[in-house]
Amino acid sequence: MRNIFKKFDKVFIELINEKMKTKFLDRFMVKFTNMGSAVFISAFTFLLLAFGDKETRRIGIESATTLAISQTITYSLKSLLGRDRPYNVLKNLNTFGIKLKDYSFPSGHTSASFSVATVVAINMPVLSIFVLALALLVGISRVYLGVHYPTDVVAGIVVGAGSALIVHLFLISHIIELFSAIRF
Repeated sequence: MRNIFKKFDKVFIELINEKMKTKFLDRFMVKFTNMGSAVFISAFTFLLLAFGDKETRRIGIESATTLAISQTITYSLKSLLGRDRPYNVLKNLNTFGIKLKDYSFPSGHTSASFSVATVVAINMPVLSIFVLALALLVGISRVYLGVHYPTDVVAGIVVGAGSALIVHLFLISHIIELFSAIRF
């Protein structure tokens, strides 16, 4: 099984990090990857909570809850598994000078992006293709920049989307009830 994952990583990191490389994508991916950062995702969620109507605030609460769960899982797995980043292991990787201090598996940018994108897609189906495509592009940008293996991104997708589904299906009604009782 491990060999299947290694082969998957080898094929897709070569495709995304080496064969797709262009000057335009070099500039674009460095900037676009920030859409999955803690700052951007947190700011987006805050805007939903602070300035949205009743339904948008509910989506903000669902996003914030999903993010808390997905990022707890993501950073627990990073610490537990301690997978080195690809730029520390692979030679001739396009790295763009990015050096991160934490571990690689799973991708935090991807799990955060898919957390919020899945919440939006579930609650606003008309936007689903758009938001999920943006989240996928964040994941691809992480491989393009050489900071994650493709399997890190796949795991981030599973953690982010899985957390959103669990929150939506089993927890959100209880959380909304709690927020209603508190009355901000």
